[in-house]
Amino acid sequence: MTTRPIVVDHVLFVVGDLAASRRLYTAALAPLGYEELHVQEDGVHYGVEGIDDFAIYQGAPVTTAAHVAFDATDRPSVDAFFEAALSRGATARGEPGVWTQYSERYYAAFINDLHGNNVEAVWHAPERVRDAPIRGGVPRTSRGSLHR
Repeated sequence: MTTRPIVVDHVLFVVGDLAASRRLYTAALAPLGYEELHVQEDGVHYGVEGIDDFAIYQGAPVTTAAHVAFDATDRPSVDAFFEAALSRGATARGEPGVWTQYSERYYAAFINDLHGNNVEAVWHAPERVRDAPIRGGVPRTSRGSLHR
């Protein structure tokens, strides 16, 4: 995992269908080492023991067009995140690979969650990644909005 100072303490997305979003996020975040830490009737908190940095809550209006990137420990974790998310209803925004516009060490995958939020898993490799697909440009939605 990346070691650096904390910039954002936590992120919360409002969702329209908590059960469907819970299935997606629980499956997608598991390969990254993040699990359900606190579950209540209207929401779920995810993270690692004692640190629940991401949550989803049932409500309206739903969060749309947001971006969140989850830190991954390695390349297989990014790949597993992507596959798990797609298997639970997410759509592909940017397939796993090296996104060289950010860095030759930036191995990431991007999905659109059930509300069109840009959700990413990224591994910051210790050195240039040489044996992975190179992805050009920036991940886009079907409407053409930018990744960041």
